[in-house]
Amino acid sequence: MPGKIATVAAIAAGGLLLSNQMRRRRESAAAHWAEEANDGRAPSGTALTAVAALAVGGLLLSSRMRRMRGAGEASSISQSIEVDVPVSTAYNQWTQFEEFPKFMDSVEEVRQLDDEHLHWRANVAGKTKEWDSEITEQIPDQRIAWRSTGGVRNAGVVSFQKLSDAKTRVTLQMDYRPESMDEKIGDVLGGVKYTARDNLKRFKDLIERRGAETGAWRGTVAQH
Repeated sequence: MPGKIATVAAIAAGGLLLSNQMRRRRESAAAHWAEEANDGRAPSGTALTAVAALAVGGLLLSSRMRRMRGAGEASSISQSIEVDVPVSTAYNQWTQFEEFPKFMDSVEEVRQLDDEHLHWRANVAGKTKEWDSEITEQIPDQRIAWRSTGGVRNAGVVSFQKLSDAKTRVTLQMDYRPESMDEKIGDVLGGVKYTARDNLKRFKDLIERRGAETGAWRGTVAQH
């Protein structure tokens, strides 16, 4: 199920572009600083600030990347959104896993194999990846927990909290392990968090526009 959200690491490609852009800006600022010095002028505050800020940003990114590379570090996110539909409507729609591509960016297909198992295909950092996941716990109108069983490694839970008869808070919590360098850079820059947030916004738009779920599965999966 939401195992797909690990695919949001596809934004890592954008993270790589941003990293390159930071390097170019740092080099440009340094060149401007050198030009001022050659002309006998004291380096301007703008040039000094730009070099310092970009240098610190690059140092933090480099340090974070070294830690992740050395320890195989996992990451976590938590995002919530309020939707203006009853809790049962929000929950029922989320159980329609094969409709995830309608609001989850980069997910190309989700096939439900049985009540507890799903197969995913998604575009991750420009590459197509496929993996399986299993539902480890499912309680109607409360929570759906999952973990991947191969491929993109991730696990988490989506919970549903009734705020009123017509309002529900949906919270996504996920642990994942970036694999490629592009995915790791995207993670350092917060890409997975931002994509998860945008996916929840699209879910909100989808369910509020319809006003009703397109289907429902009200079975229970015992925690395991």
